[in-house]
Amino acid sequence: MNKKILFLTTSHHYDDDRIFYHQARELVGKGFTVKICCLCSDFQGEIDGITIEACTIIDKSIEEKRRFLEEICQNFHPHTIICSEPLAVVAASNYKKKSKVNIVYDITEWYPSNSMLRKHNFLLRPFYTLFYTLIQIYAGFLSDRFIFGEKTKRFPLSYLFWYKKQIILPYYPSKNYTHESFVPLQKDKICLAYTGQLSKEKGIGNFFRVLNELHKIRPQLQVSALIIGKPISSEDEVYFKKLIKSSSVKDIKISEPVDFRNFTQSFSEAHLCFDLRELNFENHHSLPIKLFYYMSSAKPVIYSRLKAINGHLNISDFGYLVDPEDSSIICRYIINYLENPELYQKHALNARRHFEKRCNWEAISQDFVDFIKMSR
Repeated sequence: MNKKILFLTTSHHYDDDRIFYHQARELVGKGFTVKICCLCSDFQGEIDGITIEACTIIDKSIEEKRRFLEEICQNFHPHTIICSEPLAVVAASNYKKKSKVNIVYDITEWYPSNSMLRKHNFLLRPFYTLFYTLIQIYAGFLSDRFIFGEKTKRFPLSYLFWYKKQIILPYYPSKNYTHESFVPLQKDKICLAYTGQLSKEKGIGNFFRVLNELHKIRPQLQVSALIIGKPISSEDEVYFKKLIKSSSVKDIKISEPVDFRNFTQSFSEAHLCFDLRELNFENHHSLPIKLFYYMSSAKPVIYSRLKAINGHLNISDFGYLVDPEDSSIICRYIINYLENPELYQKHALNARRHFEKRCNWEAISQDFVDFIKMSR
């Protein structure tokens, strides 16, 4: 039987890297009939054998969005529905009342996220945290199986519904979308890279603190910075402009975010890659996807000491976990690389080796396919 798989998502684009370029493409390649439906981008048609029905109705009422998703289910008649958010699970569950279908809930985001809670009054946030958590638990109750993007996102569903089948499916990129770019280190110059959201929470302030500290300690060193990203809010933009203006390092190249397929090429000139996000609850429980792209490019990394990273892999072979606000220690690690280029080269090669051996999509894709095959 030709099994039909439907992806339902409210907040991911139809060409999302995990949904479209990894999961959906893999299933099509294995003979499944696949359709993606999303509510935050527009496209009707077929790409690479995958049917797309995307419509920008994310700002419509919950009832309108639910009805739209249910109509997609009724027209497609899937055997398995892979959902990315609670509303998608609810819609799939309503369809399940009329037709036999298996619901797989793919949990990749911390729920509720800080961005969701910020929309509400500070005094009401504890109430909304409980409210959204109960919605997440309800979605878990309605689901038949779970895919967790990382171990730290298993709570609370994995523990409440321990009897349901589940799999850990990390955000490893396919080798087809990465580019190795080892750059030999020179004693008199270094290029440091930061990518992602340009906000205090995500660590852009900590990154500039390192730049300024390094320039102060080694004024003769030619330090350049490569920044790829953009501010999300007007407050973030004002904050970022102040950092640029006050920076003692002036050789700063700023680029807009790029398509993930070209992401590794965008920082190919860098020697070291940084992620110095704040140590808050959500960040501690979120495994940064960029880490695996840095590894694929043979870049040593310096990351905030996050529980999600510690619980997933040991990066001591190709970088350091740090207190993101301790710029002195971070600069000490950078200078140690400069004074020991053989250590830098070893870490760079280890990063690429770890990616090739374990942290790539090809290493886990069959586990995903088998998990979907068994969902009936």
